[in-house]
Amino acid sequence: MTTAIFATVAFLVVATSFMSGIFGMAGGMVLMGALLLMLPVASAMVLQSAMQLTSNGWRAILWRGHTEWRIVGRFAIGATLAFGVFLAVQLVPSRGVVLLILGISPFVALVVPPRFAPQAEAKWGAEICGFVCQTLQFLSGVTGPILDIFFVRSTTMDRRKVVATKATCQVLGHGSRLIYFGGIMNQQTVTLHWLQWAILLGCAVAGTSLSRVVLERMSDQQFRKWTRGIVLSVASVYLVQGVASFL
Repeated sequence: MTTAIFATVAFLVVATSFMSGIFGMAGGMVLMGALLLMLPVASAMVLQSAMQLTSNGWRAILWRGHTEWRIVGRFAIGATLAFGVFLAVQLVPSRGVVLLILGISPFVALVVPPRFAPQAEAKWGAEICGFVCQTLQFLSGVTGPILDIFFVRSTTMDRRKVVATKATCQVLGHGSRLIYFGGIMNQQTVTLHWLQWAILLGCAVAGTSLSRVVLERMSDQQFRKWTRGIVLSVASVYLVQGVASFL
């Protein structure tokens, strides 16, 4: 990785961690799309997994007092089942497939009627969420928009509980994906010095820490409005790129 590319990645990690720290998603979408422009799919998956694992892990620590641990445990059951399925098939998606799923997912989340969207607190809601989101982790590296269906429409959790619980669930998802692509599939092709890894991880922590001040000042209404607008805008770009890659 050249110095210019590394500097670009470091900046993106700070910016996207800051974004994810506020909205609980969106940052991962931006980072994955940018990495796909510079790296092969498997390498992008590994690097983005490590950065998002750090970002979400630190966010989970910062908001740990608001985490709904019962939901996290149920989420883990579904995620484990999905991990077993991919372990059996050992699939590595193409760049076009990743971009298409990145682009389509937010629109699917938007059009699902509330009455058909299982909430995380409902019976089997968290388990279904875990399975679906872990599957998307392996196919696109991003689950925020779909995870949003299960959490943001919740009537019992405020923005702090939503961000905290989603972050903890994302730790499980990104950690599993890092193990899958970087270990089991032996697909890691990104070679970085330990100091470079330390800098990138520090950037993820810094971006996440800076976001807390903004989230504290944001209302629940602003939180939901800005989340939808940003995610759909980014998704539109990826959808066009994904379709173009198959033409």
